[in-house]
Amino acid sequence: MSLLFEPFDLSGLKLANRIVMAPMTRARALRDVPDDMTVTYYEQRAGAGLIISEGAPVSIEGRGYLFNPGLYTAEQAAGWRRVTDAVHAKGGHIFAQLWHVGRVSHTSLQPGGNPPVGPTTTRAETAGAYAYDETGQPGMVTASTPRALTTEEVGRVTQDFVRAARLAIDAGFDGVELHGANGYLFEQFINGALNDRTDQYGGSVENRLRFLLETLDAISAEVGSNRVGVRISPFGRLYDMAPFADEAETWVELAGKLQHRQLAYVHLSDQLTIGAEKLPDGFASSFCKTFRGTLIAAGGFDKESGTRALESGELDLIGIGRPFIANPDLVERMKNDWPLATPDRATFYGNSGAKGYIDYPRFTREAAQAETV
Repeated sequence: MSLLFEPFDLSGLKLANRIVMAPMTRARALRDVPDDMTVTYYEQRAGAGLIISEGAPVSIEGRGYLFNPGLYTAEQAAGWRRVTDAVHAKGGHIFAQLWHVGRVSHTSLQPGGNPPVGPTTTRAETAGAYAYDETGQPGMVTASTPRALTTEEVGRVTQDFVRAARLAIDAGFDGVELHGANGYLFEQFINGALNDRTDQYGGSVENRLRFLLETLDAISAEVGSNRVGVRISPFGRLYDMAPFADEAETWVELAGKLQHRQLAYVHLSDQLTIGAEKLPDGFASSFCKTFRGTLIAAGGFDKESGTRALESGELDLIGIGRPFIANPDLVERMKNDWPLATPDRATFYGNSGAKGYIDYPRFTREAAQAETV
């Protein structure tokens, strides 16, 4: 049997298999609070060894998408409690992904219509936010010009993450994942081409990593490092993340810093499937030699490629995203080599209700035969 379907001990959490449902924004919660459909969506997919939730903003300021269930109010936490209870009742486990989009936001999403925040005032010219357009209708709009966080405000954002982590654990999540990938706030600080700060959060590699590491340490102090993971995307190019001179050095140094923190895992987001460049030769092996803890990667894996990655020892867990959208029973389908349904891209995001969200059926031979007639 493939290693994909073998159990795994994640810092004392007994996972039924090594398949991780990767975080995916779905933008279905009309009041930014998990509702009945949110509960059903995650419950249907509890066959994954581990679910990592969609990114949950840690504050109103951290939002980049409408209808995204957050983790900054008691009402939101109560909604997430219903989700975690449902997943646990099915034998699953779930981490909350904690999110701040930084400059990848729009004034219509921000308190008082203020600019979004980031390490700098440089606008993400190619980035979009799911916000309100000039007619007041939900839709994709170009990210607004940000303002730079002051030195003191950086610490305030860290505390927003700490409060969200506490809300998450109290709401029954098995752990939390800090979203440090894909062009959002922490990667904006890490990127040497973008970060032009002159305080302790800019300049050297150590300074550019400081915000991420301080936040991980503060969350770990609050809930325990064994309940904390982090997602990063080395050499990521989403949302105007440009190359910078000491890029490989930056990510390998981060690997070493993470190695000493005894986190639950590090989650690599591979952007090859969305058009990014291939990682430089030798980088992956350098990273893995430096960080020797539990490693997850997501980026276009299927049963065959996931199995190969596990057998090679490169990874411990395999993250899979989009196939879970149309296949709530994905683990069973992969295990039995049943055909996979294709998701409807038009209903990936936005207020389309149950369609394309919780209406995908589980596999039956009758349905499969009907599809081939």
